[in-house]
Amino acid sequence: MKLTSFAQILCAVALAACRVSAAEPKVAAPYFGLHVMDESSGRGVPLVELRTVNDIRCVTDSAGWIAFHEPGLMDREVFFYLTCPGYEKAKDGFGYTGVRVTPKAGETATIKLKRTNIAERIGRTTGQGIYRDSELLGLPCPLPNLNASGVMGQDSVQAVPYHGKLFWLWGDTNVPHYPLGNFQTTSALTPLDVQAEKGIAFEYLMDREKPQQLRHMLPLQGPGAVWLFGLLTVKDEKGEEALLAHFSRHQGLDNAVEHGLCRFNDASGVFEKALDLDATEKWRFPQGNATRVKDADGDFFYFCHPLPCVRVRATLHDLLTPASYEALRFDEAAHEWRWQQEEPPTSQGEEIKQLLSGTIKPEQKRFDLKEAATGKSVRLHHASITWNAWRKRFVLIGVQSGGKDDPSPLGEVWYAEAAQVSGPWLKAVKIASHPRYTFYNPVHHDFLDAEGGRFIYFEGTYSLEFSGNPLAPARYDYNQLMYRLDLSDPRLEPASSFK
Repeated sequence: MKLTSFAQILCAVALAACRVSAAEPKVAAPYFGLHVMDESSGRGVPLVELRTVNDIRCVTDSAGWIAFHEPGLMDREVFFYLTCPGYEKAKDGFGYTGVRVTPKAGETATIKLKRTNIAERIGRTTGQGIYRDSELLGLPCPLPNLNASGVMGQDSVQAVPYHGKLFWLWGDTNVPHYPLGNFQTTSALTPLDVQAEKGIAFEYLMDREKPQQLRHMLPLQGPGAVWLFGLLTVKDEKGEEALLAHFSRHQGLDNAVEHGLCRFNDASGVFEKALDLDATEKWRFPQGNATRVKDADGDFFYFCHPLPCVRVRATLHDLLTPASYEALRFDEAAHEWRWQQEEPPTSQGEEIKQLLSGTIKPEQKRFDLKEAATGKSVRLHHASITWNAWRKRFVLIGVQSGGKDDPSPLGEVWYAEAAQVSGPWLKAVKIASHPRYTFYNPVHHDFLDAEGGRFIYFEGTYSLEFSGNPLAPARYDYNQLMYRLDLSDPRLEPASSFK
């Protein structure tokens, strides 16, 4: 059946709007280069999927490039469906979001997208093929596409300055020959002056007897994965820097079969047990992300899990003494919040129940975080809190434990501010969304802050786990994904009205 003249015009207009023009630079044959760019920053956009009508899927690398060469689809117009978390492109007259290009060997085309996320995605920091397509196109690559360590995927990052370098650690690690090539924690070193946009060249710590194998950073007896959280540095009794963390060994995602505190041994190059904790001890230890605060209360480490409800004085002795830990709890008898050492902290969920019952008055609420625009409750799964010199406030980056109506169950990322580390944390603005995908355990790396703290950087684990999505994007899944956030963005202002 022939289209009517009106439909023909509509189709022609729609397709013209989708077209992108070929442009320099020339790239290596036989590939055709597609470069997807953020229209506001001009940077390449990672994690953009372009899919042909017969479901050939291509995903941009961390520089925003796709190297395309498909027999039968060169030198002819090809339509690509386009999807990208946090970015959008106008639909055509038939409701399709995509572009039409004519792939030609050695040529390129540029696609510009509008960013809907407030945070700008910088790219992957871990895994294989970070600049895979750039390499195929013969373009400059900041990093090799497989580190000498062979790391393919990494879970849950922590990092702190230590002995003049940055000390990094991750949980379970995938390698080419097996999904969990190292499940007893992986670590790496980098210089202090790394820049996320230029790629981070990790010097992974390898096994000293088997140099081709990643080092087990806390080798424990017994089966299961070993995870470290609450990573921090503190002066020891000799005035020297000590690197500590909480460890736990798991045979699944349930409770740990053992846990305690560990300290890094510079001579052996691994963590060693410093303190075993009883299985009944649920809160008197470092956890989540640690932040050090010196104020009128003293010099304390606060632990965000997900909110800073546990603290301990910043001494090695106190860190290794469970009785020294304090929890922030609402005292119902005294009708006030107080730091105490006897009972566990009041959680965000418990506070909401106490607000509903009238036990806590509205003016006393401390962790009742809500979306600034709608008043919708934001229940946090994990968060990172640091002092920001540019805002002159504490800033929070947290991922929401989502509900059935949210775009993702564990991938909505929020920003909030407070005058004090312990709150009140009341208003939040969503800064990144990962529809039908997971982005968990986010951490703000304050050592990457730029322009006096105006630009901050955070990363988290991008994973198919818990998402319900059956399809993972090649190379990105189960790796760390880095974002940059401009704190001068006016869309963040509602979070600054925290009183």
